[in-house]
Amino acid sequence: MSFIQELFAERIGGRKFGKEEVIYKFEKIKRAKREAMKKHPDMELIDMGVGEPDEMADREVIEVLYREALKWENRGYADNGIQELKDAVPPYMERVYGVKDIDPVNEVIHSIGSKSALAYLPSAFINPGDYVLMTVPGYPVLATHAEWYGGKVYKLPLLEENNFLPDLESVPKDVRERAKILYINYPNNPTGAQATKKFYKEVVDFAFENNIIVVNDAAYGALVYDGKPLSFLSVKDAKEVGVEIHSFSKAFNMTGWRLAFLVGNELIIKAFATVKDNFDSGQFIPIQKAGIYCLQHPEITERIRKKYERRLRKMVKIMNEAGFKARMPGGTFYLYVKSPKRANGREFKTAEEFSEFLIKEKLISTVPWDDAGAYIRLSATFVAKDENGNPTTEEKYEDKILEEFKNRLLTLDLEF
Repeated sequence: MSFIQELFAERIGGRKFGKEEVIYKFEKIKRAKREAMKKHPDMELIDMGVGEPDEMADREVIEVLYREALKWENRGYADNGIQELKDAVPPYMERVYGVKDIDPVNEVIHSIGSKSALAYLPSAFINPGDYVLMTVPGYPVLATHAEWYGGKVYKLPLLEENNFLPDLESVPKDVRERAKILYINYPNNPTGAQATKKFYKEVVDFAFENNIIVVNDAAYGALVYDGKPLSFLSVKDAKEVGVEIHSFSKAFNMTGWRLAFLVGNELIIKAFATVKDNFDSGQFIPIQKAGIYCLQHPEITERIRKKYERRLRKMVKIMNEAGFKARMPGGTFYLYVKSPKRANGREFKTAEEFSEFLIKEKLISTVPWDDAGAYIRLSATFVAKDENGNPTTEEKYEDKILEEFKNRLLTLDLEF
């Protein structure tokens, strides 16, 4: 055995690293997809599991990137970001979210995507034994890194009967006393729930009462279908207790570009900047310049939002016809529906089992969640292609996929 096997950190498995046979659900999904496509080579896979946009960024955004990449002065390190991007954030937050009085120098910073922001934040706050409060199901990155620093995670289940909002009062007193971060994510992945002003006020009060900072992951912030986009920072005193993370990935079809910004409490921003200085040297300046163009043109997001709303409404109708109980989400591009207990005589103990059944038998890919009840998540970001096999956003090709989606679902005999 190589001596290297003895040197792995316990946080990634220690001496057992690479030897454990645990297969994570996304790897199971990939394997099931490969198996299904091999078994049914003439049947097209309908992939509603992918959580990333099906379109490229707008051509104007790409042209900004190209022009700026040609400039000699943009070749170097960006460190903690160019001031021009930070200057573009306050007008954007006011125009889209109605949030005013943001200091672009001290209350804004860029990040190489929101994933990096969530990974870095525990470095600034978590010591061994400290708690982070995390909503589940959800994106686990902040929790993973908190545990890597010796922290602990207290999970707040998102239940349908509570409109997929966490019950903050359920947190035990001893956990509150040792908690440092409350992580929330609205509009929420995977449930599609949108927060309310009342809930955000409760969050602010909770933070003050328990000396806890708030991190709201607003990656889907502007993709809402019931009213206007709502920022955590629009609530009185929210900036005194927390920050909000905004991503360009979902709002502007820039997933692979890796660009986000944090906005909010000056001290949290300063701490994040200190940590970030020791992790990366900033995103490529031309990408930041393209981000400025996006912030100045929120109508790009509105066009994207309308497409997802159109698709989601059609998906809701189809799923209800097939026997599911689907409803329009408040935001994101996801539908989150209860997983059946039986289908076509087959019994399923978990959503994961049903999801694998859908892939293997119907070639429909979804993402299962069993953290707070058995649910599956379906994404409206499926790729539609024209007669030549090229990706397109034309509605007629979208309808062709959805018609096949309907036909396959209607062959299911569901029991809940």
